[in-house]
Amino acid sequence: MPTHANERDIDKIWFTRCPVPTASGLAHRHGWLAEAFAPYGLEVGVLQDAGPDLARHHFDHDLPGLFREGGNVPALAARAEGAPTRLIGLTWIEEWQSILVRPGSGVDGPRDLRGARVALPGWARTKAQSFPRAMALHGVKGALAQGGLTLDDVTFVEVTADISPSVGRDARERRLSWPGLDELARGEVDAVYVKGARAAEQAAELGLVVGVDLDAHPDPATRVNNGTPRPITVHERLLDERPELVTAFLAQTLRAADWAAANLDGVREILAGETRSGRAGVRTAYRDGFHRTLRPDLSPERLDLLVRQKDFLLLHGFLAADVDVHAWAAPEPLREVTERRAA
Repeated sequence: MPTHANERDIDKIWFTRCPVPTASGLAHRHGWLAEAFAPYGLEVGVLQDAGPDLARHHFDHDLPGLFREGGNVPALAARAEGAPTRLIGLTWIEEWQSILVRPGSGVDGPRDLRGARVALPGWARTKAQSFPRAMALHGVKGALAQGGLTLDDVTFVEVTADISPSVGRDARERRLSWPGLDELARGEVDAVYVKGARAAEQAAELGLVVGVDLDAHPDPATRVNNGTPRPITVHERLLDERPELVTAFLAQTLRAADWAAANLDGVREILAGETRSGRAGVRTAYRDGFHRTLRPDLSPERLDLLVRQKDFLLLHGFLAADVDVHAWAAPEPLREVTERRAA
């Protein structure tokens, strides 16, 4: 029988994800997370529906009952600052990482970026919230590397960015433009790194075009960034005190990943809401069988890619301290659920 939550002082499950394709997001939309935790007498709260006082935990993970599937910059930054979290899964989903330029700019590939003025979002209030800056810097580095260039071959121009980003209900009301797109349209910069459906939608509205399609390169290491790989993290206390809740969450995540693999149209319909964009943006951003790649794992290959991202973030000042990624990982719950499903 499930142990009732208040016997061990975990009285509610919280869940948060980024506005991107995630198996946990699909599980939530189907009602499977609520279904999984109901036998334990636990309700599921969603940070995306909460006010700022709770939504901030998407970035600091200071909430014992929280499961998070989202970008690795906040997850690593929180861990570097001492957040007691554990890494229980990693996903890799190609989501239209591109360098945008103006039509007729002459930028048709990575080598053409030499000498370009590239947008770099400003720092936010915290390192964890500065993920747009980290994404742009690493995305541009990956694009340049594809052409044999380095960060020294471009000039970075700081552009305005949200200094206090939120995932809560207030974020749905703001609908901010991707940092640098307005400056690119006005000719103040020559190139902007973007990813995802909302950026694709905004690029189309502004008449901007792709100068470098990062997804087209065969080496995934050139696309390591905030969402590649994307971690699933849990508060260490929840894992220690209530491991059965962690396996319950992962079981529904795998269930949703399996559902997604056979239901592309259904996934796209849900993503239009998850990504806060239209269907056209979803079709542009998520291609090439992405719906079959939502299953998390903790393979050595994905862990090594996360180490690459961690090293980049540490080098460029986005982490307060180093993070031992392999020690952070807790593979047992995912292994248990995978073996149980296989049996």
